[in-house]
Amino acid sequence: MKKTFALRIDSEVYDAIEKWAADDFRSANGQIEWLLNEALKKAKRMPKKKEQ
Repeated sequence: MKKTFALRIDSEVYDAIEKWAADDFRSANGQIEWLLNEALKKAKRMPKKKEQ
C-alpha cells in the first residue's frame, strides 16, 4: 500500500530531481521514491516485506 503526503522541497532541488528522473525515464515522484528506497537500503533500514 502506498501513502500520499505533501512534501515541501526547494524548487532548485525539485528541478534537479525532475531532470534526473527524465534521464532515467521516471516521473519525479518515481525518482523520489527510488532515492528513498536506495537510501534505506544503503543505511540497512529497509523494512522487511510482510508475507501475505
